[in-house]
Amino acid sequence: MPDFLSRVHALPRLGLGVSTEYGARRQDGALDPLELRRRRPDCAGFLEVGVEVVKGLDDDARAWAAAGLPTTYHFLDINLDDPDDFDPPWLDAVRTLAAELRPAWLCGDAGLWHLGRRDRGHMLLLPPILVDEAVAPLADGLVALREATGLEVLPENPPGAAFVGELHLLDFFARVAERADTGLLLDCAHLAMFQRARGHAPRTGFDGFPWDRVVELHVAGGRVHDTAGLAWVEDDHGTDVLPDTWEIAAEAVRRAVNLRAIVVECERNPIDAVLPLFDRVAALWPGRPEAA
Repeated sequence: MPDFLSRVHALPRLGLGVSTEYGARRQDGALDPLELRRRRPDCAGFLEVGVEVVKGLDDDARAWAAAGLPTTYHFLDINLDDPDDFDPPWLDAVRTLAAELRPAWLCGDAGLWHLGRRDRGHMLLLPPILVDEAVAPLADGLVALREATGLEVLPENPPGAAFVGELHLLDFFARVAERADTGLLLDCAHLAMFQRARGHAPRTGFDGFPWDRVVELHVAGGRVHDTAGLAWVEDDHGTDVLPDTWEIAAEAVRRAVNLRAIVVECERNPIDAVLPLFDRVAALWPGRPEAA
């Protein structure tokens, strides 16, 4: 198989997209992806569908797929570093759902999605332990999923209020990407959380990071909280994007020469409230692809 920096040229250029997950539009005033597509196709070039296989796809995701519109498949239920998670029923379900969505690639937070066996009652999301010993199991899981599906698998840096391990988050994922020979999804809001939690400036660790492996970016709102003196950021996917996130996103767009897609994560907000976010992201990426 060619190396990733050769394979990346075959990946489609999706432009700006929006995220969803099962039942996201049940909240009053939540975003209707197809309505966004009708009103502003430049903001909805593709739909990133968050998937737990036990839930499957909701009506919004199925309608988008039925229209033949571009998608990506964002897994919400796999601990990539655990070989036991790659059980045949789960893999069969992933392949079935991917056949319906026809995604450009798979992606998802490369952390701990569940504690113990995979079950709705055990679902959570924690970042990986940022140590060398955690690199190989995670990278091996990425390779296994890529081989099982025939699709590129882009690991995403997860959110967190605290991070364990001595490595910088960007150094950790650089090592994972090299071992797995994979591309990367950089979540700018999640990286801003890490930098704050460690007391770093927003662009700490950027030099030496393999920006040519970054295929997709996420931009999302966050809310700052103080709990008993601990300042932390809630990844709320709202309309208030932190200045640190914007700074990271602007520099990431400048450096990521193989960038194919940016998702604005805002699925539970009204269309009129999120359009300014899309316009600001579009201004960061003037050479973005047009909506398909």
